[in-house]
Amino acid sequence: MKASILLTAALLLAMVASGCAGREELAARSAIVPAGMELSGHWKLRIADQETMQRIDDAELAAAGGLESIVRGKRRQSGQRSLSPDSGALVHVFLEVGKELKITQTADGIFISFDRSIVEEYRFGEQRVISVGPIEADRASGWDNGAYVIETLDQAGAKLTEKYRLVDAGDELVRSISILHRGRQQLAIEQVFDRT
Repeated sequence: MKASILLTAALLLAMVASGCAGREELAARSAIVPAGMELSGHWKLRIADQETMQRIDDAELAAAGGLESIVRGKRRQSGQRSLSPDSGALVHVFLEVGKELKITQTADGIFISFDRSIVEEYRFGEQRVISVGPIEADRASGWDNGAYVIETLDQAGAKLTEKYRLVDAGDELVRSISILHRGRQQLAIEQVFDRT
């Protein structure tokens, strides 16, 4: 009898502990640039991959709850719409896209210009908090297995992962984009850019 009570108590304690598990923490990435890895250049999205832009837009809309929630969003007492952190929509604000990229690689990081309008800066080996307006997320970026990897984790636990790697003797840039939320893949896209 005592053994079954102790076993039940241990199981309950394990369930409570797993329910209190903290939010995922992003792993640090290497700040050391692999030999011969130079992402700098002007890159143009292949025509065959143009549809990926629409797929990204569709994923953002779905994460925000679709058109219905945009039109009939829940209102706070102040009368403003509220985005639910459970929707997974918040990590999408950190995803930039473009048909033309200009990448400038320095000794310490890279700058990526998307369609000549938005420029993002990433530092090799960075691990910090970033924000867009009131929305904050954790960011870690650096080198991993010959690719530059950028991970962004929002407060709801949705994780955006971007990878940039060179193929075809450096004439092609492959950008992989994925969003994972609550163990479910919300987005998984690969784009190929040609050097111009």
